[in-house]
Amino acid sequence: MDQFTSNIFQPVGYIYPNDAELQWSTLIVLYPYITGLVAGAFILASLHRVFNVVPLKPVYRLSLLAALSFLLAAPLPLLAHLGHPERAFEIMMTPHLSSAMAVFGFVYAWYLMAVLLVEIWLDYRKDIVLAERKSRGPKKWLYALFTLGLFDISDEALRVDERWGHAITIVGIPSAFLLHGYVGFIFGSIKANPWWSTVLMPIIFLFSAMVSGMAVVLILYMLLQRGRAQITCLDALAKYLFYTLVADFSLEALDLIHRLYTMEESFEILYLLMSGRLFLTMILFQFGLGTIIPLVVLGAIQLFPFAEKFRRRTYALTSLFILFGVFFMRWNIVEGGQLFSKSLRGFTTYKVHFAGQEGLFMALAIALVPFLILAVLLWLFNPWESSEETGAVS
Repeated sequence: MDQFTSNIFQPVGYIYPNDAELQWSTLIVLYPYITGLVAGAFILASLHRVFNVVPLKPVYRLSLLAALSFLLAAPLPLLAHLGHPERAFEIMMTPHLSSAMAVFGFVYAWYLMAVLLVEIWLDYRKDIVLAERKSRGPKKWLYALFTLGLFDISDEALRVDERWGHAITIVGIPSAFLLHGYVGFIFGSIKANPWWSTVLMPIIFLFSAMVSGMAVVLILYMLLQRGRAQITCLDALAKYLFYTLVADFSLEALDLIHRLYTMEESFEILYLLMSGRLFLTMILFQFGLGTIIPLVVLGAIQLFPFAEKFRRRTYALTSLFILFGVFFMRWNIVEGGQLFSKSLRGFTTYKVHFAGQEGLFMALAIALVPFLILAVLLWLFNPWESSEETGAVS
């Protein structure tokens, strides 16, 4: 199979037959993207709760609800990818601890039930009790269920909630690192693929997750509050977003410099991959639009006193660019690692399908699910304030 062309695949050079068809589709790109938003949103919330970054208080509770929404939707791309999604429960029933994917089932369960749900419950418990008192009918029963039978909202009880919530947030930070770092670990531990095999992969995934999580919370905050979004909060968000983006870009540049310096046998095929089939998605989309432009713009705002109106618009636009770039970072890793042959002497192509179990329409439908979940959570809980006058949004 030296060189041939077909209607579906267009391999070039020498490839093995099992390299002709890509096994991981757009859904597997979406999976680490959504889990990254979870980790990033939770770490953003931790900046206020643990490190007492006061300007970020307006987005603290919104960050928790966003993290929960994306976490509940995170397994959906994997389940849709499976031919028999019900078999996923076998990971939990018959665990195989040498499998990174099997261990993720327990990491996911721990983070969902022992960290995120508990912290949200402790933070919203007063609001839930007040909403239960004011509501009627099925909604009152729902809030009563959420109280778990604990209706005490005295000052002493709330102080206990605060202490426990602070402790759980501290535990949640390494848990968030583990949740998304493991995704990078899965790719980085595949030694047979030089595009994936690097010890920096988990760290790169983690910092890109922090960047994307902060960006999505910033956009959600501006959309939900519209013109009422506090500029001090937006400035603080943009500052931490800029610092994290600098660290993320530095790590990716370090990985590239290391590959250039070592010049292993795979370097030539990887160079052809980056300069050819991934040039648009990697050089232009990931690094150009998604990294360099936001770095320059956000850096300039840190240095010069631009007008408030300009800063608001710029923060929204650069956040969209960042989310765009992080998505294509995931794309370049997942799909790019499958485009070259294990012979290191040939390429294949990936054709995006619109319909079908793993088509683009399915991916878009799954991408909308966390926002629908967030809409329900915002209907039940008020993320902006906790007071006896408001309780829940209803």
